[in-house]
Amino acid sequence: MASQDWFEKDFYAILGVAHDADAATIKKTYRKRARTMHPDHNVGDAKAEERFKEVGEAYAVLSDPEQRKEYDAIRAMSGGGARFTAGGPGGGGAGFEDIFSAFGQSGAGGQHAPFGAGGGGGQPDIDDLLSQMFGGGAQGYGGRGGGGFGGFGSTAGPRAGADVSASTSIPFRDAVEGSTVTLSSPDLGRITARIPAGVKDGQKIRLRGKGRQGDPGSKPGDLILTVSVDKHPVFGRDRDNLTVDLPVTFAEAALGATVAVPTLDGSSVKVKIAPGTPSGRVLRVKGRGVKRGESTGDLLARVQVVVPQRLTDEAREAVEKMAAAEDGHDPRADLFERART
Repeated sequence: MASQDWFEKDFYAILGVAHDADAATIKKTYRKRARTMHPDHNVGDAKAEERFKEVGEAYAVLSDPEQRKEYDAIRAMSGGGARFTAGGPGGGGAGFEDIFSAFGQSGAGGQHAPFGAGGGGGQPDIDDLLSQMFGGGAQGYGGRGGGGFGGFGSTAGPRAGADVSASTSIPFRDAVEGSTVTLSSPDLGRITARIPAGVKDGQKIRLRGKGRQGDPGSKPGDLILTVSVDKHPVFGRDRDNLTVDLPVTFAEAALGATVAVPTLDGSSVKVKIAPGTPSGRVLRVKGRGVKRGESTGDLLARVQVVVPQRLTDEAREAVEKMAAAEDGHDPRADLFERART
């Protein structure tokens, strides 16, 4: 909620970033600080838990462009600090009177009516002030419904809850097959999210109604979850196809063979290596890739001819005979010919 906290707290200092920090820097810094301050790593440390909540609050505001815009405006109006003292000699900087004067109004002791006040003539509280400044409804700061900088004294309906951004990392297999993850947030608590099968590295998933609560009677915001997918030691991904490097012996590549290829589910399939298959040729196994909706990708096995590091006397003799049989053939002749064109 936009309240006196926005005057009192320097979210940039809490998060440890410069005032002109870009979104990427803010996100990177938050993730680093939240990781070290997380209650799971500081069991029983009340101060660490409080710092964790403060960092989460600062990130929630600075990571949202609209909230950050309003926050910067409020902080600039108050001189960048929370000084709600009376003006006059010895006063510590800007007070409510200074904020009112910024809009051409006098403070509580002036001759004019207080800014946006209704009868009584008393000094308005901070939420009333923000309501006048930002077009109605200081509650639910950063909400998507109404408000903003649109005119003084305008009336807005209940503010919808704000969207929240979060990130998570999942194993390669979970990304292909789908999984359920549990997220922890300092202001939203624990959230269970379903990751659909086939999610890609860097993909954003919108979880409806998992964001912040809005005003009574309004819809909650959404959770925008960015998914990072861990690397797999064997398999890669090309769109909805899975990829794997398939080692074969020189004899298998030269003479042809039928070999087994591993699949992500732990089983294997047989593929045929044609005689004379070169290293780098891709063999396609239909329907063994990533399943998304009604379609399923393929498994692409890239042949890698393995050169033996050590040869027996018999093997060396056989290779030497083959080299003698190929004497006079230069496999690089065509390469040099094309290089001259």
